[in-house]
Order: sequence, then C-alpha cells, then structure tokens
Amino acid sequence: MKEHKTIYRGETRVLDDAVRSQAPGSFAKLTDGITHYELDGPEDAQTVVLVHGFSAPLAIWNPTFAALKDAGFRVLRFDLYGRGYSDRPDTIYDADLYDRQLLTLLDALEIREPVDLVGLSMGGAVSVVFTDRHPEKVRRLVLSDPAGLPMQKLKLARWLATRTSLADRLMDMLVVNRFTVTAGRFLATMHNYAELEQDFLDQVQLQGYRNALLATLRSGMLTGAEASYRSVGERGMPSMLIWGRKDHTVP
Repeated sequence: MKEHKTIYRGETRVLDDAVRSQAPGSFAKLTDGITHYELDGPEDAQTVVLVHGFSAPLAIWNPTFAALKDAGFRVLRFDLYGRGYSDRPDTIYDADLYDRQLLTLLDALEIREPVDLVGLSMGGAVSVVFTDRHPEKVRRLVLSDPAGLPMQKLKLARWLATRTSLADRLMDMLVVNRFTVTAGRFLATMHNYAELEQDFLDQVQLQGYRNALLATLRSGMLTGAEASYRSVGERGMPSMLIWGRKDHTVP
C-alpha cells in the first residue's frame, strides 16, 4: 500500500465568501451562524439526516449519502459548527449548540415530517440528545460508534484542553496526526480516501477549527449524554446501534 504523506501547515485560511463559493452544497444562515449542508433526493421521500463526528466534516458520509439517495431517500447532511464550511462561532460548543443547529436547520429547510436520524461518533451524542428533546421530530434513530458516554481517556484530553499552553499541541497530536496516521491507514482502504483526506485538510486549515475542537472537549460534549441515552431507551424509539468490537476510537 502506498504511504500518504500529509502536509499540515496550520490554520492559514480564512473562512469567507470566496472559500465558500468553491464548496459544494448550500448554506443556511441560522441562529448561531452559517451552516453548510447538502440536501438531495425526491422531495416526497422519507428524509434521512446524517450527523458526522468530532473532527471530520460532512464528507465522511460520501458513500452513505450516495447510497441512500440511490435507494430513493431524501438525504440531508451538514457540517456541525466549527467543522467543514460551517461557521466557527465564539461560543460554548455543547449539546445546546448542536441541538439548536439541527433544529433550526430543519426549520429553515421546511422539513416538517419526522426524520430518520443517523449519528456517527460525536454525531451519535448530538442525535440522541436531539431525539430526547424533540421525539416528535424523529421517526427512527441509528447510532454508529456513538460518543456521549463516559470514556476514561477523554478525561485527560478534557483536562489538557483547559491548559492554554498545551492546547495547540494537543490538537496537532490528537486530531491532525491521529487522522493522517492512525485513521489514515484504515481510510486508505476506501475508494474515496484521497478525496476525504483533502476535505479534512481543507477544513483543518480554516481559522477557528482548532479552537472549536478544544471548546467541544471542554464542554464535555463527548461524554455527557447518559441521561438522554437512558431517556430515549425508555421511550422505545425504534433504534439501530452499530458498534465495532475492535473500535479503539470510541471504545
């Protein structure tokens, strides 16, 4: 297998209209800022909403987005605040922010019928909190390697995120290097690896990305959704859980 050598030069670009004009998809101005999204498929079909994870943008859903659309669904995916081509607002990156983002995006797109909600990693935490707070808006729930439950290794990361002098190095070590080396070995087996790697690097180089990830760690977003998991489970929401036995990222 050919080795990929990724060059990371820090946040060298400003997320402005010129940058966004080169991005696929559309943009919606919501309560907390501009959200980048893609919506495709028949308007009268069941809507499936895809919520990505902690560090990668909506491009992580490329194969899934295409497959669902080809299967006849209406599919919506979007960049969470701080990721991809969505704004990086100066705020608390917690469950309230992401719940508000999804709620106002559905409203802006006039999606009124209950959706099938699919969350990956941190997107699982976002999805389960949203389902708990707005059960009338969700028909079915799919969680793939969902975060939001206690994880011992994240306690150290969250503590380090509060130490400003270590914050930049933390992001290089846990996010940039982890993706390009560890995750890169797995993604290299995917047909769209090169495209996904470039999408990841594009967002990493946009100012505000690193601070958004640090703010997300500080807020406890990755570990604080236990109550919502319990509530959704007790409610009996039709759900599917996909979790790898050898998953070392969200174990």
